Amino acid sequence: QVQLVESGGGLVQPGGSLRLSCAASGNIFSINTMGWYRQAPGKERELVAVITSGGSTNYADSVKGRFTMSRDNAKNTVLLQMNSLKPEDTAVYYCNAARVFTATSVRSAEYWGQGTQVTVSS
Repeated sequence: QVQLVESGGGLVQPGGSLRLSCAASGNIFSINTMGWYRQAPGKERELVAVITSGGSTNYADSVKGRFTMSRDNAKNTVLLQMNSLKPEDTAVYYCNAARVFTATSVRSAEYWGQGTQVTVSS
């Protein structure tokens, strides 16, 4: 079984910064794509950023230029550096790992973390 554990959320003032981390553990053979999603109260979960195993990234328009995602393939970890935070960034942020193969799996699977709360407020 694969587990994703997020950390780094919290309360920050507008204009501030936070760094989220996500570590995948288990009998992992490979992970194709890892991503961050967020869900604000009363809204649907939305993509924030994704990164492939090759390092290619894609960001939601709302966070381009403010958020940066990075990945350490050897450690199966990803980071999301969030700068110039706005109140509208307030949400629960979820880590996602897609097209994951374990040492024993014949099909890929997708996994989600439990989520970490980010609150941007003065």
